[in-house]
Amino acid sequence: MIPSPHVGALLLTPGAGGGRDNRTLVALADAVDPLPCLRMDFPYRIAGRRAPDRAPVAIAHLAEQAARFVAELGIEPDRLVLGGRSYGGRMCSMAVAQGLPAAGLVLLSYPLHPPGRPDKPRVEHFPGIKVPVLFVSGEKDPFGSPTEFAGYVGDIAGPVTQAWLPGGHDPKSDARLTAVVDEWLATL
Repeated sequence: MIPSPHVGALLLTPGAGGGRDNRTLVALADAVDPLPCLRMDFPYRIAGRRAPDRAPVAIAHLAEQAARFVAELGIEPDRLVLGGRSYGGRMCSMAVAQGLPAAGLVLLSYPLHPPGRPDKPRVEHFPGIKVPVLFVSGEKDPFGSPTEFAGYVGDIAGPVTQAWLPGGHDPKSDARLTAVVDEWLATL
């Protein structure tokens, strides 16, 4: 990978049912090497609980981890790209909308709405996102179809890129996913 000079590191977060060792997060961290990458867990996972943390707890933990990571690397906070799978990506997007500095967002299988509930979109924070955003999802993801996303991504103030892969909420082609993310990171 030849990262953009605006990208100093990548922080990745897992979905609600997984941890920092999720196969996609590991594959992505390997693909962006030598770019520094931190794969983190949320407090509920660290404590051995199954139910995900509420947004304020998850976002506070994410902000702490991001601050610690950029301090260790000696880079400015706005050179850190934040991202994650499903719940983790949503927490990253909410944190950035609330003012957490970032170079961009990588949102893998973003949960646009609960399965079967397109009337309950999780987009109220989209207008507060002012950084570049990459959405990578499965074409048949029950958490949001390409058509459903089209109705909301225009609310994001930053530039938006979307990539649709074969599959559902967990696209099986980590090689295609990592290639998409790698190429996008080079454009920031």
